[in-house]
Amino acid sequence: MSDYQSFSQLIKKETGIDLSQYKEVQMKRRLTSLRDKKGYQDFNSFYKALTSDNVLMDEFLNKITINVSEFYRNSARWNVLEKKVIPQLLNKKEKLKIWSAACSTGDEPYTLAMMLSQYIDLSRVNILATDIDEKILERAKKGVYTERALKEVPEDLKKKFFVQQDSDYIIDEKLKKSITFKKHNLLSDPYPKGFDLIVCRNVLIYFTEKAKENIYYNFNASLHPQGVFFVGSTEQIFTPEKYGFKVLDTFFYQKIEKTYN
Repeated sequence: MSDYQSFSQLIKKETGIDLSQYKEVQMKRRLTSLRDKKGYQDFNSFYKALTSDNVLMDEFLNKITINVSEFYRNSARWNVLEKKVIPQLLNKKEKLKIWSAACSTGDEPYTLAMMLSQYIDLSRVNILATDIDEKILERAKKGVYTERALKEVPEDLKKKFFVQQDSDYIIDEKLKKSITFKKHNLLSDPYPKGFDLIVCRNVLIYFTEKAKENIYYNFNASLHPQGVFFVGSTEQIFTPEKYGFKVLDTFFYQKIEKTYN
């Protein structure tokens, strides 16, 4: 067993995070960079340091969870969600239940809330926002962002839903009320059910093919019939039917309703 594989097993016991379900070459490169930067020669000594230093452990967890986010990230896809998918969902439902999975700093669930507010009262919207990183969820709950994170936000929504304080932008409390932030590990925790829309973008690319397959099946089971799954712009599903989906639009997949003879 390699030094890294042994490290992965110890990390799973310590944190519950299974590094073997992430693409090894990419993850090992990221963690080797962090290990070397901190002055450790091998993963065994790095593990001992992690378990005795909470600050280092937090930095390690942040490195694993790849927290890169911004509002309306890849705005052309959000435009399809706004103009095509949401109206289609609201044709069938008066209330919407949405899951923003691997939500990072909260940009994504707040984007969803802003978008939906243009169609329906937010009292009719229930957004679950989850991530594996508890510290990043605490940041998301505060709803404080830099101007750079807001560069794709339409100007009218920026004025409506943010208050500028020095160089920071603070999210409106009305948006916060429609969102529940909760810790969730996509690789090991039970999946909640009954969603009309699941958004999970720019995280699946880091997982092995086997881990991705399990996630696709789990997301499908979490959706209502005809519910929609929205993935990132490098995460196209090439055989959606295998997981119970059909293509609705590029990077949007709709759950196929089962028919019985």
